[in-house]
Amino acid sequence: MNEDDLRSGLQEAGLSQYEADAYLAILERGTAPAVKIAEQAGVPKSRIYDVLRDLERDNYIETFEQDSALTAQPRDPADVMADLEERAKTLSTTAKAIEERWEQPEISDHKISIVKRFDSVIEQFQIAAEAATNRIQIAVSPSQLEAVRPSLEDAVERGVFVKLCIATGFEEPHVVEEIDFESVATEARHRTLPAPFTALVDRTHTFFSSQSHPSDQYGIIIDDFTLSYVFHWYFQSALWGTWQPVYAPAAGTKREYVDVRECVQDIAPIVNAGTAIPATVRGFDTQTGENVSLSGEITEIISAGRPDEDGALTLTQLAGQATLVLESDGLEYGIGGRGATLEDIEATRVVIDPPESIDGDVGGET
Repeated sequence: MNEDDLRSGLQEAGLSQYEADAYLAILERGTAPAVKIAEQAGVPKSRIYDVLRDLERDNYIETFEQDSALTAQPRDPADVMADLEERAKTLSTTAKAIEERWEQPEISDHKISIVKRFDSVIEQFQIAAEAATNRIQIAVSPSQLEAVRPSLEDAVERGVFVKLCIATGFEEPHVVEEIDFESVATEARHRTLPAPFTALVDRTHTFFSSQSHPSDQYGIIIDDFTLSYVFHWYFQSALWGTWQPVYAPAAGTKREYVDVRECVQDIAPIVNAGTAIPATVRGFDTQTGENVSLSGEITEIISAGRPDEDGALTLTQLAGQATLVLESDGLEYGIGGRGATLEDIEATRVVIDPPESIDGDVGGET
């Protein structure tokens, strides 16, 4: 290290320019009167005594009287080196802490958090997925699927209902054929257009990142029921409803729903034709909030829009009220979906066991 670099290093360690110059002069001379140090270091003689006192206070030098003149000599550099090493350690620790905070920003108590790294969105989704108890809706590219695969596999194993949308560009649709959906999804669909990473967990937590442009690398993390409902509709309309299924349990089995509107869409032609469908509903009482499990028959569908001639209802026709009427133990219950207010029960799961005559019309889970 040349003298200029050494001087800069001493100043970075907290010495003033005069102190650094004086200390270097003392190191070079060994022992010298204050006046000689001032001359060699270019420090004004009126300032040299204050400079030497400050260096002595910081254990760089020691002073003494010799021939009636203030004289200085350097201290053993071990103390100085220990101080510099400690400063370096502190700076290194601070640098690492800054990097960690930048890479893994903590989620505050706010309902919406904006993060600048996609990895942060993935990490927070993984935390939420570990605690999921009912449903995950997620849209990913094939490469993003690999990043969240362990979380989805764990969720499926725990009985969480996972609706997975694989979004690919026109150049990579074949990739979907190579994916083992059974281990990561309850049901999967393929969107043949790119899509932003979107994930909803248990109706309240939303994770979104557009990644549409290198300068647009931000993510949104939401912890709010109402705001997440907006993303739920985005998922249902843009990422799910119009795309073809690529995985679902075999037809003829009991069909399990976590979305009442999808259940209504599937069974509307059957129920509107006069056929009751055996079903079990799990959810909670909209008045008391208590958990409820009811078994009976779905006998009627109430919707805001009028059904088509064949009894079918589109998602648009169900944008308002969409109610299942369940007869159980001689009583009728209105069954609604997310945010139900008109109904008796807000359903979290609807399991239907279609009669054998309509097994072909109502298939696996959704």
